[in-house]
Amino acid sequence: MFASPASAATATNTLTPLAADEMEDIVLLGVPLWGWQIAVAAAGVLALVLLARSIWEPTPRSLRAWALGNIVVNAGIAVTGATVRVTSSGLGCSEWPRCTPDSFVPIDTGHAALNAAIEFGNRTLTFVVLAVAVITLVAVLRTSPRRRDLVRLAAIIPIGVLGQGVVGGITVWTDLHPASVAAHFLLSMVMVFVTVALYVRCQEPEGRPRICVGPMLHTVSVGLVVVGFLLLIAGTVVTGTGPHGGDAAAPRWDLDLPAITRVHSALAWLTLLGSLLATVIAFRGGASRPARRSSAALLAVVLLQGALGYTQYALELPEALVVLHVLGSALTWVAVSRLYFATTRLVPPGEELTAEAARAGARSPAEPASGR
Repeated sequence: MFASPASAATATNTLTPLAADEMEDIVLLGVPLWGWQIAVAAAGVLALVLLARSIWEPTPRSLRAWALGNIVVNAGIAVTGATVRVTSSGLGCSEWPRCTPDSFVPIDTGHAALNAAIEFGNRTLTFVVLAVAVITLVAVLRTSPRRRDLVRLAAIIPIGVLGQGVVGGITVWTDLHPASVAAHFLLSMVMVFVTVALYVRCQEPEGRPRICVGPMLHTVSVGLVVVGFLLLIAGTVVTGTGPHGGDAAAPRWDLDLPAITRVHSALAWLTLLGSLLATVIAFRGGASRPARRSSAALLAVVLLQGALGYTQYALELPEALVVLHVLGSALTWVAVSRLYFATTRLVPPGEELTAEAARAGARSPAEPASGR
């Protein structure tokens, strides 16, 4: 997050494409590699369906668990997308929605078997993300009394996942143009923000949001959301200019890499200062427990992400650290979002948020019925 090496453009891809017949030689226990990938994806979806039986008898705990699951899978698929990029597997499946012009699975792709396996695996994970989103929406709809605010949030998530699929297709059609790659990642981060909102709000009663901390801490949290998203945008510009384009033939932005890296670094330092300020205000100003915990967690994540960023700088962007850096970016954004929502809470109409309740950060969600 903090920096990337100016010499990163010299990095090279070490994967050597294999012939099409070598692709078909990868067989485990008599089953082609793509067959195992489909089986694993199908097993994952089946497991989600079996677990989803809880949607017919939703409870605050189960609903909160599904909301948390949405955060994990939406952030996780951004990390697996980074793995696709750093391994130059972005065109391991050269078509969309098919993998090749003649097949939905990776056969005769013209790329290395590993490249095709990584790209196809990332595609199949989309179905898991969509399954979690749909299950959560059904669970929210089964809650009684039904909450319109949670329904709206839960409905946005599967729509966003489907939108991600479309953007992913555009990314393939444009041969991994950095603008489409950036849009793909940033849409994931928007969905993470929505999933954090659902996770927090399903623990509160239905009502209107009220600031439950001092105005300064709330203002800092809003500023961190703005700066944090600008930081993500700057990171995608660095990525679109740097060496990890997802494929050797992928177009790159002809920008000054050291200059945009400095912009990215400056935004990261601003995020660190904002996190430190939020932590000081939260602990010295007697903020609610969620706000104190969220600010401290954000500060810790940003510090770790900064250490990782400078390590990347020293080692000239090794692939494994790039993936960890994307994971750190996702965790930082989750922490920023959590702090923002910790500075407000929902208050039912006709009620007031007492000072004691605000300090405690008490959650009192409406109890759902055992099913419709």
